[in-house]
Amino acid sequence: MMIETQSSIDEFAHTARRDDVVGPDKRTLKDACYLLLNCSLFGGLRPDERAEVVALARVRTFNAGETVFAIGSPGDQMMALLSGTIRISVPSSGGKELLLAVIQPGEVFGELAVLDGKERSADAVAETACTVAILDRREILSFFERNPSAWPSLVKVLCQRLRHTNQVFAEVALLELPVRLAKAMLRVLNWEADSAAAEPAKIRFSQRELANMLGGSRESVNKCLRNWQRTGVVRISGGSIIISDRRALENIAEPA
Repeated sequence: MMIETQSSIDEFAHTARRDDVVGPDKRTLKDACYLLLNCSLFGGLRPDERAEVVALARVRTFNAGETVFAIGSPGDQMMALLSGTIRISVPSSGGKELLLAVIQPGEVFGELAVLDGKERSADAVAETACTVAILDRREILSFFERNPSAWPSLVKVLCQRLRHTNQVFAEVALLELPVRLAKAMLRVLNWEADSAAAEPAKIRFSQRELANMLGGSRESVNKCLRNWQRTGVVRISGGSIIISDRRALENIAEPA
């Protein structure tokens, strides 16, 4: 991946169009710009191609709990998360949500709209206060037409997202709840690098949020966790889930 120079980052911070940004100071905005210009979609572009992206981007902030886009809304933009975390989910039976992903800084989302321009197929909600770079579909399509060498980066992002979504739905349909729960907890740790590095690792999601990832109930998740606590796999303390034996959890996630 090509690392963007400080001069280009300064240029982005100076020229990026800002909608309703009220919080980030100059340093924070520069940090956000670094993430945009080195994210999975734009990290491999030439400097001249990146300069075009700089001119296209608008920056907007969202409060925690605010909807970034809703399922069924027009798919006329793609976005890159610069700070905070965003939850991507779809409704499941009984009015629950099925959590598909938690977007982290430096990741692109809403990219499917670039190809078909159709309605959103999932909800995106800010889990924390967020800063987002927004790219309009018409402008980004025009950019790809002018720079066809950039298309493989977008295709790679789309394939990764499709593989992940297929995995989530396959797990819900085919696996028993303990296996699904173990996989979900390990996935959460991968989303949150600081949690994964901690010893012992701590799951920051609530039991209800984990249930939403599985398409199950909080009660069934609680029962499974209580069983694991008795066997020393996890420890439940003050609403937090602490992984006492990660190897055992990995074995549950990948049964022989």
